[in-house]
Amino acid sequence: MISKVLPPAAAVLYDQDFFAWTVETARLIRSGLLSEVDLARVAEEIEDMGKSETRELWSRLTVLIIHLLKWKCQPARRSRGWQDTIAEQRDQLDRLIKNSPSLRRAAGPSLPDVYPNAVRRARIQTGLSFDDFPRTCPFTENQVLDHDFLPE
Repeated sequence: MISKVLPPAAAVLYDQDFFAWTVETARLIRSGLLSEVDLARVAEEIEDMGKSETRELWSRLTVLIIHLLKWKCQPARRSRGWQDTIAEQRDQLDRLIKNSPSLRRAAGPSLPDVYPNAVRRARIQTGLSFDDFPRTCPFTENQVLDHDFLPE
């Protein structure tokens, strides 16, 4: 690994004005001035962007599962609002996966991780007890992402 001392201005800019740092870094890269680029921080920011995509996947799956659980466990309270939230989350997941196709492979394996949070929040929203919800996610990856699926 190559170690380099950054010009003080670049280090200060990152800490004081992140947006200005991104603009300046992009300008340096486009100009071919790679020796002036804070490569360690660029690599860190790229990794963070990937983590952000995963966090969005988990967040959207959680909200979607909350509403699928509410739909399943409270049939008398079903509403267009719940159905709209289900559709919106699926639309946003489609967009996310279209922009980052490898996230599709992460959706199914993420279900066991997001499910406990979804149950906890569904319990808060519905007033139902823990025992009213399945212990493990009752929906398959395909069902969760299928725009035509609503649990009965």
